[in-house]
Amino acid sequence: MRVLVRMPSAENDLLNATKVAIALGSNLGDSLQTLEAAVIEIEQTPEISLIQKSSWYRTKPIGPPQPDYINGCITCETTLEPEVLLEKLHQIENQFGRERKEHWGARTLDLDLILYGDRRINTPTLTVPHPRMQERAFVLVPLAEIAADWVDPRNGLRLKELGDRLSQRDLDEIKLIKH
Repeated sequence: MRVLVRMPSAENDLLNATKVAIALGSNLGDSLQTLEAAVIEIEQTPEISLIQKSSWYRTKPIGPPQPDYINGCITCETTLEPEVLLEKLHQIENQFGRERKEHWGARTLDLDLILYGDRRINTPTLTVPHPRMQERAFVLVPLAEIAADWVDPRNGLRLKELGDRLSQRDLDEIKLIKH
């Protein structure tokens, strides 16, 4: 596990920042290169400070037939409000050629806002914590790697505890590929 910390500058005052968790995934093109570049792009956003990045994992896709994914997670601090952060993540996806053609279809880059502090958010465009986080090894395994003690505000369980509840079948479909 690699710890990446960027100290806030005068114009990037993160004193009132909120800790967030973002899941990253890709299964089109050079996925590993795309994911690494997306992390850099997120880190270069003035209102976001990268805290940690998980390892990368190869995972089986959900949905229509398509190539395996590479997935990972990052934790950050941000002064952006949830909807503004989501819009920024969508802008970054678009920079990397993301096309929204098919539900759960293949994609060059997928960025999901998983947790926003201890807030529960339910709007027409955003649900946080991510509604399917608890059932997805490709989110829980990398996120528990870097934030095992973070508590899911819906149920009071730590991420490690949620990961421990995953089935062996789910865990068999995720393979560590890079630290």
